[in-house]
Amino acid sequence: MKTYKAHYKHIQPVESNLFTSVIQENNVEFDYPWHYHPELELTYILTSHGVRYVGNSMENFCDDDLVLIGSNLPHCWINSTEQQQSASAIVLYLKEEFLDKTWMQSCEFENIRQLLELSGKGIKFDKEVALGVKEKCFKLLKLPPLEKLLLLLEILQELAQTTQFHLLCEQGFSYNLNYTHNERINIVYKYVQTHYQKKISLADIASAVNMNEESFSRFFSKIMKKSFFEFLNEYKINRACKLLIETDRQVSEVCYASGFESIPFFYRQFKKFKNCQPKNYRLNYQKVAS
Repeated sequence: MKTYKAHYKHIQPVESNLFTSVIQENNVEFDYPWHYHPELELTYILTSHGVRYVGNSMENFCDDDLVLIGSNLPHCWINSTEQQQSASAIVLYLKEEFLDKTWMQSCEFENIRQLLELSGKGIKFDKEVALGVKEKCFKLLKLPPLEKLLLLLEILQELAQTTQFHLLCEQGFSYNLNYTHNERINIVYKYVQTHYQKKISLADIASAVNMNEESFSRFFSKIMKKSFFEFLNEYKINRACKLLIETDRQVSEVCYASGFESIPFFYRQFKKFKNCQPKNYRLNYQKVAS
């Protein structure tokens, strides 16, 4: 079985001691699985869709996904298996020196400082906000150093002043950075992505990471702050949401295509994770999109 090893990601000190801006372009998917680094990261997804993991948060993502991630907060974007377009993103890495206490504690940077402190929980900005800074993110890739820094501060100030966002890890996410644990979590992600439409037993997933069932249950709950089956059902509901907004399938079809075997159970899980019923979720999306 192929393993997907997560690791500490080293950010090359290119251009500046304060931040690095890069464009990532791949034929199929993004290179890095669940990983972490001391730099804060602002990621703008240009083209791609799939599931985004930040700490113990799991959400669908698509074009114009804009997320700010705090220092050493594990994260990854996993592309959908049916994706045909290339995956591309603009990524900004804010280095530790960027948080210099001399200026970050000043009144001029109060809003930005609060934003960066909040990034420890992961911040997902609404699409409207993302589109508002998209052109500026592109400009960052071409400007000379000083102009680039000034534009970055302008972007951060704009993000710091908006209320159109939500936190990905509401309670925060405390994670003991451990190579073996990261590797196991990545295997779980890939296994669920491949097998969610089939019945996955605890023995199946425990075997995939070379653990016994009891040890795996304790391990997963400790790291992710949720049981494996809660995680699995949440993944299936996210897949259901994707089908509800991208297809006109009947709710019963969506239920089975998402890996659920019982329609009543599907409805209960949908209510639990989305606080509404599937039909209402589809209608609400159509109202917003129209």
